[in-house]
This record gives sequence, structure tokens and C-alpha cells, in this order.
Amino acid sequence: MGDSFGKIFRITTWGESHGAGVGVVIDGCPSGLPLNVEDFQYELDRRKPGQSKITTQRKESDIAKILSGVFEGRTTGASISVMVSNQDAKPHAYDHLKELYRPSHADFTYEKKYGLRDWRGGGRASARETVGRVAAGTIAKKLLHHWRKIQTIAWVEQIHDIKSSVDKKTVKTKQIEASIVRCPDLEASEAMVERIHQARKSGDSVGGIIRAVVRNVPAGLGEPVFDKLTADLAKGLMSLPATRGVEFGLGFNSVTLKGSEHNDPFVIQKGVIRTKKNRSGGIQGGISNGEDIDLRVIFKPTATINYEQDTVTRDGKKTKLKAKGRHDPCVLPRAVPMVEAMINLVLTDHYLRQQKNSL
Repeated sequence: MGDSFGKIFRITTWGESHGAGVGVVIDGCPSGLPLNVEDFQYELDRRKPGQSKITTQRKESDIAKILSGVFEGRTTGASISVMVSNQDAKPHAYDHLKELYRPSHADFTYEKKYGLRDWRGGGRASARETVGRVAAGTIAKKLLHHWRKIQTIAWVEQIHDIKSSVDKKTVKTKQIEASIVRCPDLEASEAMVERIHQARKSGDSVGGIIRAVVRNVPAGLGEPVFDKLTADLAKGLMSLPATRGVEFGLGFNSVTLKGSEHNDPFVIQKGVIRTKKNRSGGIQGGISNGEDIDLRVIFKPTATINYEQDTVTRDGKKTKLKAKGRHDPCVLPRAVPMVEAMINLVLTDHYLRQQKNSL
């Protein structure tokens, strides 16, 4: 039941971390959009494991295969199915986890919900599942650019206690991709890489914050009361593995302000109604106001660490666990394209909904 997301532009992801493969079925894509395998590869390469010295060393080429919904290089309007094979799956590396629960993982909760669990790297709870989201997000990105030249751009703003300084109005993807940690502040980037190295060397992990802005968003996207744009964005982003919070505009810093300080006066700029400071992050009343959408996503430290930890077995006995296998000491560098994908999926769905609300 929880494998699908969206209403009009709707995706369903499938597959497990160490199964035969992973993928996605996309419904609701309009016909006529130019689309080929190469379109997927750029985004999948940004997400894939083994791409740098600070990510997991699992080696996956993540080559996409389009199974349906595209003919002669254009979408047909039918369901689009995309598959990526698992080439470096090593399920036996997780044999030692069959009878115990990893701390802060989904092992215990999945078993309580379903009565069984896939212990091979977490199964559906693994970040490997996000391959399908990123593939679907590629299509959403193309649609948004085609309609309104809407651009979503995300970067790593903070790792552990290392904060960056980035101009959100001018930052470009090229600057972000020049850093293996995907932080365009070069000084902060170097410190972040070193902190991740330190964590990996000691067998530990670190978390952080991803910042995202969406440019050229039209006013009017979002549906009150329960389908507010903030609500759907938060749901989509919080469904990503390891997320712990989402904030828009000034976010949690709003609590330190008075209403007179937080309210954002409307002004006219070049004949267009704008807000003076965009303190709401581009969304008011759950509906986009025409300003850039500005948000942050908080990620916890990776749960798999090379420390001996207390845990219990399935039959309730105390035991110790020192995790084996491959894992990211920090999920954020690979999570940047995941964040962009989820934002683009939500905006595409709401854009299509909006077309039904007006002539």
C-alpha cells in the first residue's frame, strides 16, 4: 500500500536492495515528451553507489532500461516502466543479520508489521529503493522545464557541525557537482570531506542538512486543506530514508521572531506582485506564491556503523552486533538527487492538478 506516490502524476517503485533489480512505474505522464535512456543516466549516476571515496563502495552501473510507455523516442501517454538491474548484490554478506535487529534500522518494525522481513541489506527499507524515485524524477524534471522552465537545485548545506555559506539566488548545478560532497562552498566542502573521512576511519557516521531552491515556480500550486504544497512536499521528502525533518523559508527560526518581524509585505516589482523577503519560502496558505521555493531537509547519521552495539535477537536474547558490509558514512552527497527528484515529482503532480482547476 505504501509503494505509490502522487495523484495524477503517480509513481510506484518496486524491488529490493539485494534482489534482481529495482525500478518504477510512472502513470499520468502526458504523451509527446522526448525521452530516452540517456535522460535517466545523468541523474542515476549522481545517485549511484561507488561514485567517490566518501560513498559506499558497492559497485552498480545503474543502467536504466525502459520497458514500456515510450515509442520512437517520445512518451505515448501509457504507463512508463523503468528497470535497473542489481549487479553487485551480495545477500550472503548479511547472513549474520538473519536472527537479530540492527539498532536504528527498520528490521524490528518491518517484522512487527509484516511478520517477516528481508534481511538482505534492508530490502525495501534500503536507499536502493530510491533508484525508482530518481528515474521518475528525471521525467518530472523534463516536464517542469518544458512547461515553465521550473528548476530545482539542491546542495549539501551542512555536515555534522560544519556549515557552508552559499548564495541561494545564484548557485549553479555546475558548482555543486564540482564537489564530491555536493557543497558549492569550496572551503566548507573540503572540511566536510575530511569529517566524513574521519567518521569512516573510526567506523562511525555523520548526518547533516540539504538545502533546496526551486526557481520560476508559478503562483497557485497546492490544494488546501490536506493537500497543501508544504504538506505534500514534506510527505515526499520525509519518505526518503534517514530523513528527520523538513522546514520551509525561515523554518524553525521563525519561533524567535514576532509577527511584525516575520510577516512579509507585498510589493510590486516590474508590474508583478512579489513578497519583500520571501520569509515563507515561496508557499503561503499551502499554495505557491510565485517566489522561489526555499526548503531544508535534515538527515540523521547513517545507522550502519562499525561499532560494537547492544541489540537483541528475534527470540528476545541480548547480544552484540558489529555490522559488516558496505555502507555510506554519510548519506547526504548521494541524497541530493533524491531530494531534487521528490520535489520535482510533487510539483509535477500539482501542476497537472492545477490545469483541472481553470480554463
